[in-house]
Amino acid sequence: MLEPTQTSDRTRIPETDRLPGGAPDFQWKLWIYTNYDCHLHCTYCLAESSPQAPRRALSLETVQKLVDEAVSLGFTEIFFTGGEPFILDEIYAMLGYSSQRVKTTVLTSGALLKGKRLEHLQTITSSNLTVQVSLDGGRPGPHDAYRGQGTWAQTIAAIQRLQAGGFHVRLSTTITPANADALDEICRLHLSMGIPEEDHLIRPLARRGAAAEGISVSMANTNPEITINQDGAFWHPISTDADMQVTRSIFPLADAVRCVLEQLQIIADGGEPRITFT
Repeated sequence: MLEPTQTSDRTRIPETDRLPGGAPDFQWKLWIYTNYDCHLHCTYCLAESSPQAPRRALSLETVQKLVDEAVSLGFTEIFFTGGEPFILDEIYAMLGYSSQRVKTTVLTSGALLKGKRLEHLQTITSSNLTVQVSLDGGRPGPHDAYRGQGTWAQTIAAIQRLQAGGFHVRLSTTITPANADALDEICRLHLSMGIPEEDHLIRPLARRGAAAEGISVSMANTNPEITINQDGAFWHPISTDADMQVTRSIFPLADAVRCVLEQLQIIADGGEPRITFT
């Protein structure tokens, strides 16, 4: 059973990483939606990001405070996502601040990482930083089907630039009807580029956001990875819909931790998780 321990008046993540009832291991991760606007309009986007989406950005000050609280609470990793985080001028300061304190990953299409943007990123020298690039095909067709014509070539070029710059590159692939029978092509490609299997994440398409197809997800069938946007804290980055919301405020982050622990206990006792706001 997970129980919060007390350090002064601050709630901390339990020392164990086991869910109640012997469920699979998981790590306590914090996800930060830096913004929602994007240069792409992927048709399965969970966040419904696009060039027309409102920015809904978090400030550098807010992100720094989140990082400090997460480290204090015992989170093991912080992930920055969007939208496209590299649209923001402050993303480099955010990543620099976070990666000096905790293992940090930024999710991106990679296409914007060239010229001045890549130069700014190269000023971050921490070995804690990982750049996670979305790649949905070993060739253009399966990737471009959901992400737009020509995006595969842009992604491959971005991966090569990042590798040449010495960055730790991780790839993520979303399984879609266009690539489900050709995942081996992606594996052959990333291995040929020197990216090992442990740096290739494969995830199912979820029926959330703009996606009209995919698996159904809820608090009951996902391990919690606390996620922050302007509207508060959520159970998992796969959705910031109302049914996945944990708290209506960002701070203190400890409140979101307490709510998640309460729901985990309900699940362990055989109940259905359901967070209601008063």
